[in-house]
Amino acid sequence: MISKTPPTECFVYITLPGKTEAVTAGRFQLTTDRSGAPVGRFVYGRSYLHRREAVEIDPVELRLARGATYQTTGLKGVFGALRDAGPDYWGRAVIERHVGKAPLGELDYLLESPDDRAGALGFGLGVEPPAPRRNFNQTIELEKLQAIADELIRNEERSKHADERTAQVHELLLIGTSMGGARPKAVVEDSDGLWLAKFNTPYDRWNMARVEHTMLALARACGLNIADSRVIDVGGRDVLLVKRFDRVKTEVGYLRGRMVSALTLLRADDTHNTRDRWSYVLLAEELRRVMADPKRNAHELFRRMVFNGLISNTDDHPRNHAALAMNDTWSLSPAYDLTPANPISLERRDLALICGNAGRYANAANMLSQCARFLLSPDEATTIIEDMKERVRANWYATARGQGVSERDCELISGAFGYAGFDLIAG
Repeated sequence: MISKTPPTECFVYITLPGKTEAVTAGRFQLTTDRSGAPVGRFVYGRSYLHRREAVEIDPVELRLARGATYQTTGLKGVFGALRDAGPDYWGRAVIERHVGKAPLGELDYLLESPDDRAGALGFGLGVEPPAPRRNFNQTIELEKLQAIADELIRNEERSKHADERTAQVHELLLIGTSMGGARPKAVVEDSDGLWLAKFNTPYDRWNMARVEHTMLALARACGLNIADSRVIDVGGRDVLLVKRFDRVKTEVGYLRGRMVSALTLLRADDTHNTRDRWSYVLLAEELRRVMADPKRNAHELFRRMVFNGLISNTDDHPRNHAALAMNDTWSLSPAYDLTPANPISLERRDLALICGNAGRYANAANMLSQCARFLLSPDEATTIIEDMKERVRANWYATARGQGVSERDCELISGAFGYAGFDLIAG
């Protein structure tokens, strides 16, 4: 619960590779400077640094070092790796509804978010981490969870059913607020492990669950490393289930992978002040610095950039790319959140990240302009683009219909694929 005197510091826990129990990694403090601007400080615990199996929280800002105190004024004083483990838009809305207050302090969001958060980190006020969560809501409970999500979306005033609604929000809070994004979602479990359930809303222009599932299937057909997914019927409505790739189910609990967003790798934030660092080109260079197999990961990132251009996925912002470490080494996570956008222009569409010399222009020539930074020759990059272009244009419709997308919805999204400007000479 939120206290009258908000905390200014907390302990940061981590589940080490190959383990299912968390240990205390260090302490995070969030204060303000003389001007009132937030300042975050983090220090690794001495006992943690003495562990032979200790690993860094993230490979950019918080590398392992004895005696070091790390400091940041970005992201409202919260280090990128810690912010990545906290709730995003939907999760924050759930937490705010749960505690009856908005907005909250950044530290409150970390402390109030449940243990289903992305990655291997946890937060608390006690020096010892709590026991890991053993029980999760099951997929058979999705209809109830979907109804609760609908209630939050409607955002009705609390009145005679206030107590009931508070209990419902508390229940939703315990099953999924920390996986990022603005769409309603919950974390559920079946015999295979944990899944992120993404719900349709009454305001969607098309069946988002089936269309996103189609994009994941299409991306896999184009050779990308993709998160597993499936669509299920819940009370006559489609729900998309995306497998949690940062969790591995074992007989004694869940192994957890460390995970940081591209926003953290790029040392950027969500404001216009660092928008010049929202770049596939710069991200490719960061991957080369921190990953064990830089060539493979750089090639994968190039393919994703091309694919996003070909499906007009203009929501490919840095939080929709991540680095994952299930063991001691980092690699690019499986792709997720692949969705086509409403077509705006036949000649030019811009991605959220810079693609080449012509900026964010989702254009083949622009993407080729910096292919060397992805460790690709012009011929190799051209082959990837031409092959993927052919696959997307030839197969998107059949893939969509095969995944249950209606004829009406196919018509609505048809303008997103392989638009004419992709082949123009970038100016």
